[in-house]
Amino acid sequence: MKIILYKDVPNLGEEGDVKVVADGYARNFLLPQKFAVRYTKATEMELAQKQKSIARRKEEKSKAASDTKTRIEALTMEVAVAAGEKGRLFGSVTSSAIVDYLASQGVEVERKKVELPEGGIKMVGDHSVKIKLYGGEEALLKVTVSASGEKPEVIEAPKTPKAVVEAETAAEADDAEAETEAEDDAGESAESDSIEDNTEEEAETEIEE
Repeated sequence: MKIILYKDVPNLGEEGDVKVVADGYARNFLLPQKFAVRYTKATEMELAQKQKSIARRKEEKSKAASDTKTRIEALTMEVAVAAGEKGRLFGSVTSSAIVDYLASQGVEVERKKVELPEGGIKMVGDHSVKIKLYGGEEALLKVTVSASGEKPEVIEAPKTPKAVVEAETAAEADDAEAETEAEDDAGESAESDSIEDNTEEEAETEIEE
């Protein structure tokens, strides 16, 4: 379907652009959201009448992008992250962190406009981060990453000294032996009591006779 964009649409075009898109994309998204209209002779004439205002708005957006570039390139983002001895970060500096930093400086950018290596910045040092702006304009943000000197806490199971293990093993063996002896003593005592009872019964029998 041939359409005329009434608003800027990322990865498609700007206000006033004439594009050909899939019918479903136009019917289900662009037209209902009023991002575009069908291309007809009537809309073509309407577009011609709007060209001056569209050109003015594009100029304003270009100027805003240039101002944003100047502001970004005057900044240096400094961040401390826990790192190893070779300077590799235990975490990383992500595009979200950069967007948050710029927002704190009064500069609003979309996260998808921040270009970083996959996984973010993972080494200490000075880095230049590219940020895409309107009209193909780009800004470079200086990012200085230093090691915080703190490592993430790793909890390990306590190691039992060998001597303690041997002592514990010996103690367990002694306890087992003591239990066995106690059982043997109890068995002998029960047997002795049984013999004594039998002897007493025989003695009583003889007396009766």
